[in-house]
Amino acid sequence: MSVRLRKSEIVDGMRIDWDVEIPLSDGGFLRADIYRPIVEGRHPVLMTHGPYAKGLHFEDGFPGAFAGLLRDHPEVARESSTRYFNFETADPERWVPNGYICIRVDSRGAGCSPGVIDFFSPRETQDFYECIEWAGGQPWSNGRIGLLGISYYAANQWQVAALRPPHLAAICPFEGFTDFYRDLVRHGGMLSSFMIRWYPNQVLNVQYGLGERGRISRFAGTPIGGPETLDEAELAANRIDIKATLLAHPLIDEYFEARIPDLSRIEVPVLSMGNWGGMGVHLRGNVDGYVRAGSERKWLEMHGLEHWTEFYTDYGVDLQRRFFDHFLKGIDNGWDREPPLQLQIRHVDGYRKRKEAEWPLARTEWTRFYLDAADKGLAPSDNGGAPAEASFRATSDELIFATAPFARETEITGPVAAKLFVASSTIDADLLLTLRLFDPDDKEVLFVGAVDPNVPLTQGWLRASHRKLDPARSLPWRPFHTHDEVQPLEPGSIYELDVEIWPTCIVVPEGYRLKLTVSGHDFDHGLPEPMPQIYGVSQRGSSVMLHDEPADRPADIFGGVTTLYSGGDHASYLLLPIIPKA
Repeated sequence: MSVRLRKSEIVDGMRIDWDVEIPLSDGGFLRADIYRPIVEGRHPVLMTHGPYAKGLHFEDGFPGAFAGLLRDHPEVARESSTRYFNFETADPERWVPNGYICIRVDSRGAGCSPGVIDFFSPRETQDFYECIEWAGGQPWSNGRIGLLGISYYAANQWQVAALRPPHLAAICPFEGFTDFYRDLVRHGGMLSSFMIRWYPNQVLNVQYGLGERGRISRFAGTPIGGPETLDEAELAANRIDIKATLLAHPLIDEYFEARIPDLSRIEVPVLSMGNWGGMGVHLRGNVDGYVRAGSERKWLEMHGLEHWTEFYTDYGVDLQRRFFDHFLKGIDNGWDREPPLQLQIRHVDGYRKRKEAEWPLARTEWTRFYLDAADKGLAPSDNGGAPAEASFRATSDELIFATAPFARETEITGPVAAKLFVASSTIDADLLLTLRLFDPDDKEVLFVGAVDPNVPLTQGWLRASHRKLDPARSLPWRPFHTHDEVQPLEPGSIYELDVEIWPTCIVVPEGYRLKLTVSGHDFDHGLPEPMPQIYGVSQRGSSVMLHDEPADRPADIFGGVTTLYSGGDHASYLLLPIIPKA
């Protein structure tokens, strides 16, 4: 089949094909930019497919993040001019000289690809499948396609890999979710407003059809929103109403089932790279994807710092390159003999690399820290105290439970969970749990998170009416909720709730202590303004992963009083993964 090219040129040591049209089975097409070695031959391919516009330079979309990356990690520009940096995709100047082809595809309805935007839909995933197969059959391809990208460009790797495209040879999802419902849209059943804010700020401003009214690509000198200029009515017709769509699907129904991949079907090698500070979008998915992927050859890497940083650093690129060199080029570099887990263990003063064999770690000492509603204690012993209760106004107050200072350095690495006994003055209640670390002076220790510069250790969420568990998939350290029906509360009655708290890693120094905050509203660490902002939201510990959509949290239901019980028959506890010293 002939391929239409807008322009092909040799520049900066690469052959670049701009706006190549990839045909699709429904008669449409997607446009892609292809960065290739100048030397003739067949080469492995690294591909991304998504809605952030292949023509938008990282700096033009996120100037602060780009400046910070170059300032704090100058190594990313040591082998690159950074002229071709595109948000959350591989820098071709660090891959093409090593014999790889980098392909960036604008997904349907975004950037230079016409059509209707419908995130993670079966059609969009099928498009990705067809792009992979198209690339695998090109004369410059060696037939081995790898997927490498961040966030959206990671999440859809899990989706398309489950369809098993024949030319797909390996995937490296970097900080990307697997479960569209549980990881991203509804935490514990409560709506996250992240996508409602993300959509206009990050996607609609690069929608196909903006044409001359949109930005111009510094890469190619053409509109990043395609060659056509559509009017507002036409643009609106080519996109979903994200807020209305998400509010219309409070449970896991056909809409979500079509967007949650069967990870057991994934057969290709996997390098899942996640961030300890990625609460609210990415962290859970990277771990869950590693655990549940059907591939016999899979690895999990966990790091810290900002969402994009370790993707571009020497540390991250070296791991990615070794992985793909082995599976796309067939190089015997020892990668297949690497332990399955490559962990950066978090300390209060930085990270220490360590390799492990399984998740959760086999030597984990699962330890219950019991809540005491009377003295607000959190103790790793059988709660023999008298039954107690404590109440808080859901939308404004909170309960804080604290451990005694740790008598010795203690590592906590792995999944976290809580069992709470609660009652509500209304027919429902939202529980938002935050695990925090404090130094001997009772000052909170905060960490650089994926998209918030000051994050706690980890967070968990549960809407009480979504408490139903799937017994076949639940584990003591990872309760799994079905989210297939609403079970209202009887006001004043006590209910047993199992709360999934996302995995964490911290080596607690001697003399430090943990605190568990329980509330009915989003965590706020209380630092003074001004704070950095994303999408106009101040970064106060929960980033933009907030649960503040009034239509999902009517005050007459979620603005009541929540009572937590402890001791006796209602022994509420926090389950922590303590790792003994080797």
